Amino acid sequence: MDQSVFLLVKDPHNACRDVIRHRDGDLRIHVYCLDDTEFEPNPDELQFYGTDNGKLLVFETSHYNGDDPLLVIEGIRWYADYIDNPKMEILAEDPRTSDADNLYL
Repeated sequence: MDQSVFLLVKDPHNACRDVIRHRDGDLRIHVYCLDDTEFEPNPDELQFYGTDNGKLLVFETSHYNGDDPLLVIEGIRWYADYIDNPKMEILAEDPRTSDADNLYL
């Protein structure tokens, strides 16, 4: 099985504003640190959540067409490896507002 290649675009003005790009496609996933940034989810995009050393992160797609939802998870897993947090749990709901049990992927 071929492994997808992802690239990371760093914001030079904000250390907690990364963009994960799929090299061979149009997939973009914006990464925000919720402890440092105001975030309003876009209802037309997918959002996933994870923690990195106690910091809550949100991953939001950009102009996502829905073709390959597993590619989004693969991109987030790649990012988790990149930040040396390969066991990061990916949540489908914001843990700050969810009353129900979270879905872990």
